[in-house]
Amino acid sequence: MIIGAAAAAVGVLAVPAQAASWSSYIKDAGNDFESRRWTGNGGSTTIDFTGCSRGSSPKLVYVMLRKDTFGPDPRYANAAYTNCFNPGATSSGTWADHGSGDYYFVIDYGSNVYAPVSVASLSVYY
Repeated sequence: MIIGAAAAAVGVLAVPAQAASWSSYIKDAGNDFESRRWTGNGGSTTIDFTGCSRGSSPKLVYVMLRKDTFGPDPRYANAAYTNCFNPGATSSGTWADHGSGDYYFVIDYGSNVYAPVSVASLSVYY
């Protein structure tokens, strides 16, 4: 029974800090593409992209977390994702807690990159 108790304790420790998540993909998104919204109850947000492709240079995509508010939406750090352009690799960004509310991310916000980007798999943990 001691082994079972240890396994149960490990299972409790393996629970991720984020309470919810969603997954999707992106096909040919241009500058200022906005993701779907999600409601977070506070805590950090992690966004993973795997299998990025872009018809031309640069082989990078900027991802910015935003909070949907009445008035101008606050902009949080703009992360440069490059690793996801390597076969089988994932780019990941984590944003600190900005309180409860509705969130979304924007691709290539305000950028002059005009090559659409596709992402085979994306996951948002919040």
